[in-house]
Amino acid sequence: MSSTGTGPDLAAIKAFIFDVDGVLTDGTLLALNSGEQARAFHIRDGYAIRHALARGYRVIVISGREEEGVRRRLESLDVHDIYLGVADKMKIFNNYINTYRLDPAHIAYMGDDMPDIEVMRRCAVAACPTDAAADVQQICNYKAALPGGHGAVRELVEAVMKAQKTWY
Repeated sequence: MSSTGTGPDLAAIKAFIFDVDGVLTDGTLLALNSGEQARAFHIRDGYAIRHALARGYRVIVISGREEEGVRRRLESLDVHDIYLGVADKMKIFNNYINTYRLDPAHIAYMGDDMPDIEVMRRCAVAACPTDAAADVQQICNYKAALPGGHGAVRELVEAVMKAQKTWY
C-alpha cells in the first residue's frame, strides 16, 4: 500500500515502467572475475510482471545500464519493451508513448534515483521503493513499503491490479 495517505488513482493505470538497479534489484552489483556484473531479482516481482502482462498491461523497462544478463531475465518474464544502456530516459519515454499512443495519465513509473525523476513527473503514478533516494521520495505519490529488489515492484503491480479487480 502507498504510505502517502490516500495515494494516486491506481484504477487508471494501463502500463508500468520500471528502472532496473534499485527497483527490480536492490542496487547491489557483484563484480565477478569474468568481468560480468551480477544482480539478484526477486521472484515475486517476476511473478507480478508476468501476471500483469498476461492480463493485458504493458510493462516497459528503461535502464541506464546495458547488461545481457538483465535482458535475458526480462525476456524470460515475457517483457518485450526493454531499453537498456539508455542515457536519456525522457527521450525513450516520449518515443514510446508517441509510438503506442499512450497517455501518461495511464502510466505508473517506479524509479529510485535522479535519472528517473524527469519521467516520473510526467506519469500519473510516480512510485518508488522505500529505500529510494530522498529526492525521488519527495516527488512520489506512491511509496512502496518494501525496498528495491525485495518485492517493491510486486507491491505496486498488485495494488494497481487489485484496484482494477484484475489481480485474481
